[in-house]
Amino acid sequence: MTTGAAPVRQLDPADATELRRTAEKILAAAGTSAASPHLLARVAKSAAELPGTVRHQLRPVDTDDGLFVLRGLHVDDSALGPTPAGWAAAGDGGAVHDVVLLLLATVMGNPIAWEGQQDGRFVHNIVPAPGRETEQTGAGSSVLLSPHTEDAFHPGRAHLLMLSCMRNPDRIATTASGIRRVRLDEADIELLSRPVLPILPDDAYTEARNFDGGPPPPVPTLFRSDDGLTLRFDPAYTVLDAASPAHRAAYERLEHELARVSCAVRLAPGEVLVVDNDLVVHGRVPFRARYDGTDRWLKRASVRVPARRTRPLSEASEHGYGQAAVEAHTG
Repeated sequence: MTTGAAPVRQLDPADATELRRTAEKILAAAGTSAASPHLLARVAKSAAELPGTVRHQLRPVDTDDGLFVLRGLHVDDSALGPTPAGWAAAGDGGAVHDVVLLLLATVMGNPIAWEGQQDGRFVHNIVPAPGRETEQTGAGSSVLLSPHTEDAFHPGRAHLLMLSCMRNPDRIATTASGIRRVRLDEADIELLSRPVLPILPDDAYTEARNFDGGPPPPVPTLFRSDDGLTLRFDPAYTVLDAASPAHRAAYERLEHELARVSCAVRLAPGEVLVVDNDLVVHGRVPFRARYDGTDRWLKRASVRVPARRTRPLSEASEHGYGQAAVEAHTG
């Protein structure tokens, strides 16, 4: 694993100040609920009016790394309040940062929310939760969060994932690996491009895991788009027993290659990691949560990019385990 390999884009201090002031005006006019249609409409209007310098820094991911770190936002640790002990305890903590992240997400596409996750919020709080230390979700801490495609089980998953750092005193690393950095032979690519392996919903989607509306659909792990390979990958929730020994061996070689090219991104407060969810799998190293109000705290936004063509057309027939995504259309 390498360290500090993520490309960096630096916000101008004046643009960072303007983003915060815009978010504060939106909150004053629309209240603190970042899921209200009134607030989302104001976010869409304000995002369209942001200066070209901001929009340039939020241009699409443009390297084979498949990610970048946006740097320059300001987080006042004393004003933020303690890290909540679980997302449900967060309430409106850091609401201005929710709106800043929504503004950034709206420049890049259409933010989405999941009806079955974190009460349908468009911005999720990613914090360790007592009793959930070993889960393969954002609430876990003591185990490695396996590299994965965000919401890999669902055909409506985000094209982009945005992780905004509020607090990270222990410099806990987010891991990231890009499919266009790996070395695979054609035989492995051909095998992994076949729709063989079902991907189940992760533990954050309780209702989806109890879905009985049809068998888990087999999906390809790799896909050849016009620009190159993309992937759909979540080994912790993939039914590998459904594959042949040759297919499993190819999958393991892909896992090893993703580990070989993995980089460690240690976000600092005010930094936002933007990941192309079709090109990059992300995870997190293990850590010991203290639950004393000082633990790592990220905010997460998921974004769809209109008219993007990076996935097989066959995904349209999947049931998505009954889960529905709400999209904040930006016009």
